[in-house]
Amino acid sequence: MHRLLYKDLVARALAEDLGFGDVTTGSIFGPEEGEAVIVAKGKGVLAGLMVAEEVFAQIDGQIKFLNFFQDGEMVNPGDRVAGLKGPVSGILMGERVALNFLQRMSGIATATREAVESISHTGAKITDTRKTSPGLRILEKYAVRIGGGVNHRFNLADMVLIKDNHIKGAGSISEAVARVRQNCGFPVKIEVEAATLEHVREALVCGVDIIMLDNMTTDQMAEAVKLVAGKVQVEASGGITKERLAEVASTGVDLISLGYLTTAGHALDLSLQLY
Repeated sequence: MHRLLYKDLVARALAEDLGFGDVTTGSIFGPEEGEAVIVAKGKGVLAGLMVAEEVFAQIDGQIKFLNFFQDGEMVNPGDRVAGLKGPVSGILMGERVALNFLQRMSGIATATREAVESISHTGAKITDTRKTSPGLRILEKYAVRIGGGVNHRFNLADMVLIKDNHIKGAGSISEAVARVRQNCGFPVKIEVEAATLEHVREALVCGVDIIMLDNMTTDQMAEAVKLVAGKVQVEASGGITKERLAEVASTGVDLISLGYLTTAGHALDLSLQLY
């Protein structure tokens, strides 16, 4: 991920945390230098090391950040994730913000890896949603990729996704799709949300690219996959918990979108220790 995508996010997070200055650190430390390590206190998949490094780079360019692991690697309690060397005041001022980014992103990557591994015996893929923390979508979706998932649309301009309220407003799936084709042109991929098997049949007639099965039972999903018969991609969505993942994947769907990857408050426990 290019630095331009997250450097402003880091700057805003630092401004929020520093306020008018770190009165504690500023009162205790002057120019003295020291060393520190970031240590894993839990087991999980790392994600966001470059964002943590950016935090310290913006605080003080004299701080050196050394990775002992790479994004995507599994760490265990006690593992030294990264090392820091430089002005103690800068290390301590950046500590909380760096850990906030790293813990949040690693937690998402860990949850994603668990979901991916639970359906590895099937052909389905795990994907995310737009249910992300405001302003942090690029980082959270990156963490999903690091965990082995695939990204759904990043924003409303990426593709057409006709959901229940669009269908209600337009009057039908057919009418909503017709309006999209009239106004969006040829290159736009169209996905339609289907709450019933009748909706699936209507979406197939419309020739959409993806059909999202919304809040269906496992049996309904299996029937929908039979109806589609490989003509388009099928996505399962809506209230799918990790306990249901294997049975949902066994229906033959192509994608399983999980809001909980980025909404459940996952965090990998990490700490920074001076020595």
